Amino acid sequence: MTEMWLVRHGQTDWNLRRIFQGQSDIPLNETGINQARALAAALSGIRFEAIYSSDLGRALHTASFIASSLGLPVIADPRLREINQGVWEGQTIEEVREKYHPDFSPNGKYISTPRAEGAESLEQVIRRMVAAANEYHTRHNSGRLLLSTHGLSAAALYAVARGIPLVDVARYIPENTQPLLIQLENPLELPDFSAYISENQ
Repeated sequence: MTEMWLVRHGQTDWNLRRIFQGQSDIPLNETGINQARALAAALSGIRFEAIYSSDLGRALHTASFIASSLGLPVIADPRLREINQGVWEGQTIEEVREKYHPDFSPNGKYISTPRAEGAESLEQVIRRMVAAANEYHTRHNSGRLLLSTHGLSAAALYAVARGIPLVDVARYIPENTQPLLIQLENPLELPDFSAYISENQ
């Protein structure tokens, strides 16, 4: 069994201001740095075999505090990035409603199609997160791993591992530096995305 701790990065100013962040490389703010330090201290007595991180700065910075505490290197993997939000990145929910989507609600729909121009779909995020997790499971069977990632990416992988309906993914987005735990006995199987096509129309 491979145990994976999915950790959302520390807070950024865009988190605080509820701005769509996506794959924009926004740094941790002072609160986020303190959150990462506190998490590193809390995890210092737990043995991890490896630390993997999204290659975006806020996730790498969060992972660096944990890695320093545990004496492990950080392995960057772009598959652990947040969902690409396309033209919505850098804008607030209110701006998105005004410019693009008057009825927008931050929920788990738009599974098989992107919800913004130039964006990823939830399906694309799940495919890359599951591919990464399965590769780590093969490499570290029976180990405990830490994945420093992002809110929706962590929730997506958590939902697949726990058999949670994809329309409910947004409910499982963790707070900054709050870990989600999954355990893999076998490689993860992709969900049936075709069952959700009608949700996107």
